[in-house]
Amino acid sequence: MNAPVLPLTAADVYDAQRRLRDVAAITPTLSHPALDQAAGRSVVVKVEALQRTGSFKFRGAYNALAALDRAARQLGVIGASSGNHAQALALAGQLHGVPVTVVVPHDAPRSKIDGARSLGARIVTYHRERDDRDQITAALAADQGYTVVPSANSPHVMAGAGTVALELAWQAPGLTAILVPVGGGGLAAGTAVAAKHVNPRVRVIGVEPETGADTAASLRTGALAELPSVPDTIADGLRHTSPAPLPWEINRVMLDDIVTVTDSQIVRAMASAFQHLKVVAEPSGAVALAALEQPGPAPGPVGVVISGGSVGIGSFHRFMTDPSHWREPADA
Repeated sequence: MNAPVLPLTAADVYDAQRRLRDVAAITPTLSHPALDQAAGRSVVVKVEALQRTGSFKFRGAYNALAALDRAARQLGVIGASSGNHAQALALAGQLHGVPVTVVVPHDAPRSKIDGARSLGARIVTYHRERDDRDQITAALAADQGYTVVPSANSPHVMAGAGTVALELAWQAPGLTAILVPVGGGGLAAGTAVAAKHVNPRVRVIGVEPETGADTAASLRTGALAELPSVPDTIADGLRHTSPAPLPWEINRVMLDDIVTVTDSQIVRAMASAFQHLKVVAEPSGAVALAALEQPGPAPGPVGVVISGGSVGIGSFHRFMTDPSHWREPADA
C-alpha cells in the first residue's frame, strides 16, 4: 500500500526557513533542573513566547504573505483568529505592505486584539456561539477580493510553523520526543513533518486541553470529530470544536500520540515557566509544558514548545493568584 500524499513536505518547511531568515527570531531553548526532576528526564524548552508578536504564529503568517503575488498583496488579506494569528498577520502585513483584516471572537483577550489593532489590522468581531467565523471570513473575502490566510489550514502556514522544529533539532540534537500544543493542528503538523525528516525516530506528542480535545477525539475514531460546543478552557487559543482539515491529514498519520491536560495543570505550568525559566507563557502556550506532569512518552530527553506568551499583565496576575478569575477580559 502506497504512503498517503500529505499536504506538506520537508522541502516546504526548508523553503519557509529561507523566507524567514533575518525576519523571524531564532527563539532560545531553556532548561532547568526542576523541570528535569519533575519529568524524570532532560527537558529542553523552545520558547516561542519570545517570537515576534509573542507566538509561533508569526512564522506561518509571514511565510504565507511572502508567497502571494503582487495583485493579491494589493487587494489585501483576511484571516480568522482567536488572537495570536491576528497579531502575526497584522505584523506580516505591515512588513510586506499588505492590508490586513482579521475576524476575531468577541471574547478574545483584549491584549491580543489591541496588539493586532496597533499593528494596523482592521478588526471584525463575531460571537463564538452564534456566528460562523469561516462564513464571515469567506463573505468578506469574496466581497473585497481579499486572499484568505487561515491560522492553520494552509500549507504555507504549516510550513512556517514547522521551522520551530527545524530550529529545535539544531539547538537540541538527540531529542527522543517533542511535546507540542494542538489547536487547529498546524503547529503539530509542521513539527511532525520537520522533526521526523531530521530524525525519523523522534516521537511527536500533541497536547490539548481536556475539555477541548477535538484532535484526540478524531484520532480515536479515525475521522474528523466535532465537539458539541465551544470548549470551556482558559486556553483561549485552543478552543476549537474540530481540527483544521489539512493539518488533520498530517496529524492522523504522523502524530505518535496525543494527551490532554486540565486548566489547573496549565496554570501550574505557567507558574513553573515563570519561576524556573523567567518566561511568561499564555495558557494556550503552556499546555505542552503542563503535560510534563504526566508519565514521559519515551526514555531520553524531551523537547517542549511554549508556543506563545500573549497574555496581559493583569490577567497573568489573576491566573497566578486567583483561580476563581481565570478568564482574561474580552475586548470591549
